[in-house]
Amino acid sequence: TTPLPPPCAAHSAWLTWLPFLECPALLLLLFLLLPLGLPVLGSPSRLICDNRVLERYILEAKEAENATMGCAEDCSLSENITVPDTKVNFYAWNRMEVSQQAMEVWQGLAVLSEAILRGQALFVNSSQPSGTLRLHVDKAVSGLRSLTSLLRALGAPKEAISIPDAASAAPLQTFTVDTLWKLFRIYSNFLRGKLKLYTGEACRRGDR
Repeated sequence: TTPLPPPCAAHSAWLTWLPFLECPALLLLLFLLLPLGLPVLGSPSRLICDNRVLERYILEAKEAENATMGCAEDCSLSENITVPDTKVNFYAWNRMEVSQQAMEVWQGLAVLSEAILRGQALFVNSSQPSGTLRLHVDKAVSGLRSLTSLLRALGAPKEAISIPDAASAAPLQTFTVDTLWKLFRIYSNFLRGKLKLYTGEACRRGDR
């Protein structure tokens, strides 16, 4: 029998993109990552395991924190916003099951996402919104949505997390902030702290 010729480059490229075309969720994730100049090929569950992906969001959060550090009147919020406590007890964290770590990350992510969205709403309704500040707020909203998708792809859907002794689990600690700088500081600390710790451990263990 005559061996089949190797596929042409165009056909290979089509096979590479086929999973994205068949799954709208993957295609959406692709468009979220393209503006960041990040690698998009390979398994989507591996994207957040690439340090460059999370580090890009951390950099954006740090830039927003630095941009609002010396901001006074323009960065004040008209109401206090609830945010998660981002402090990490490393001794306790390292003794947790990965499912418990995931629960803390999902709880923190939910509270933080709600806080950023509320901050965006308050900022839009302010009398003199700054274009630069608006850009940082919008980036934070987009970043948290993308990170939520990446966490689900990693294999940590919040609906599937089950902790046997959830009733005795410590509730998420929260407090309030009244400026954009404090809000972005919490955002930056959360990404560099619990989120990075959890994803690093999950990627090492292969919990996808």
